[in-house]
Amino acid sequence: MSQTTGRPRNIAEMPAQRASEPTTAAQARGRFFNTGNAFDVQLPPVPDYLFTTEAVAALDPAAPTGLTACDLSQQLACPFPATTPLVLARYARIRAGDTLTTEFAASGIICYVIRGAGHTDSGSERITWNAGDLFILPGGPSYIHTAAADAVLWIVTNEPQLAFEHLRPPADGDAPTAIVHFTADEIARQIGLLYEIGRTEETAGSALIFSSAQQEASRNILPTLTVAMNSLPGGKSQRPHIHNSVAVSLIIKGTQCYSVMDGRRKDWAQWATSITPPTAVHSHHNGGNEQAMFLIVQDGGIFYHARAMGFEFAEHPAQATQSV
Repeated sequence: MSQTTGRPRNIAEMPAQRASEPTTAAQARGRFFNTGNAFDVQLPPVPDYLFTTEAVAALDPAAPTGLTACDLSQQLACPFPATTPLVLARYARIRAGDTLTTEFAASGIICYVIRGAGHTDSGSERITWNAGDLFILPGGPSYIHTAAADAVLWIVTNEPQLAFEHLRPPADGDAPTAIVHFTADEIARQIGLLYEIGRTEETAGSALIFSSAQQEASRNILPTLTVAMNSLPGGKSQRPHIHNSVAVSLIIKGTQCYSVMDGRRKDWAQWATSITPPTAVHSHHNGGNEQAMFLIVQDGGIFYHARAMGFEFAEHPAQATQSV
């Protein structure tokens, strides 16, 4: 602003404009911006973050039945719970013999069984699950989760995506994916098949991508969310790469494993939830002898649909790798 006249020196300094003589409430609600001031909104970046205390709390044998959210809404300046702008991850603890009822305002729900056994009921359909199973639930309805043995589930939804636009979950029967159940044994068989056939170095890792009959054409499990079980043999590394989607990962197993994010080292912790920020150059490394496993949820579907995934192999920044 000019200190003498109070008049903007250029359009970038203009505040939001309004109709000069609105004659209706609808006209009065209008606001005008321009190419100088419309695109300078400064939002906090998605952080390179590792949720460990939440995992420890959920896995504590003395923990009560309930949900623990991996919530970074304050850091992200989101007015709703969020792990990343479009994704929310939680740990669900269910003590043996207890039930936990959930009802999430999402288009779909991703559940991985960290430990224990039990079943989930919705209407006339029941899933009986065990450790290592993955199952997908339509968003909207309430679900009753019952533990036959002390159980911990990792639950991921796109609630922030719907909250951002004040949207409701799909009506009963209209969800983009029906209930889908992937057993631990079948997941292991499918991963074994990947290694049996092998890949080239131009393939980004040996990840098993989960889909369903309804989403087979998109190769995702939900229209906007991609779910993959990534594996890394002992002593191996995944080539550095970059993409526009965020990744929220559950670290299942692996010793002496770590990731490198934009040149900074991040050591893994079992059952922790890790965030890979969008556009970060990242790689994963297994310094141990056993195969490492981590389950990844990405908002990749929305970027694939927009033709803006931006995947490419890349190199870490030149600075020396530091631990975080």
